[in-house]
Amino acid sequence: MTDRYSIDQCIHQAEEALKYGKQQLEEGMKQEHYNDLNYTDAQVHLEQAYLEVEKMERHANAEQKERLYRTRLQIQQLQNQMITTPH
Repeated sequence: MTDRYSIDQCIHQAEEALKYGKQQLEEGMKQEHYNDLNYTDAQVHLEQAYLEVEKMERHANAEQKERLYRTRLQIQQLQNQMITTPH
């Protein structure tokens, strides 16, 4: 089982990656190909957050798994949106 602090820290980092990803998605839609480096960087941060959440999920209790699962879905949705949205 994983302690609460670790779960909270993981979710906080994932939320930061989501915030950065959303900002880059919005900028990418405005600037198209002029923002590729930051856009790619945001995708890398999202993937790292996704993998970390997935790893934490394996060691979490049922309540923690639910929180992590919801966070992982948010990351996955943003990743999909970043892939399918022209930038």
